[in-house]
Amino acid sequence: MKNIILSLLVAFSFIGCSSKSDEQTANVEAKLVVGKSLADLKLNDQNEKPETITPDTKIVFFSFAKPTGHACNEFLEKKPANFLQEHNAIYIADVSAAPSLIKKMFILPDLKDLKFPILLINNDKLSAEYSKGVDTEKIIVVTLDNGTIIKIDALADTKALEELFNQK
Repeated sequence: MKNIILSLLVAFSFIGCSSKSDEQTANVEAKLVVGKSLADLKLNDQNEKPETITPDTKIVFFSFAKPTGHACNEFLEKKPANFLQEHNAIYIADVSAAPSLIKKMFILPDLKDLKFPILLINNDKLSAEYSKGVDTEKIIVVTLDNGTIIKIDALADTKALEELFNQK
């Protein structure tokens, strides 16, 4: 029963998350561009702990939509608690589109129960900057070298994400 409730709450965490319209993203600079640095990215995790990209971080993957967020959460739930740390990876979920009341009452409390860290984009402008120019319906995987983006992939599902981690 707890797993069902947890799954529902995680699903609700991405209510309203969808592709940003051209109008919303027209006046922002895209942040996910090969050659740019993510070293200045500072986000809070689900426990409100500030986190940054370290020089050791090799993979950052993003979910901008409800289905990809749900899929990434399920993927990580099946992994050991230290999976991301062992792979020098960070998971970032965009929850900015969810209504504030829903975030406060359901999303954030639910995410605190997860065994893995999730950095949260909780700001419309930041969301627009990181989602501009990418397929927000896919899992966006950014490969880093010393904080600089060297590759960006848009993965259709967690099977492709699993394959990516198996190659590393």
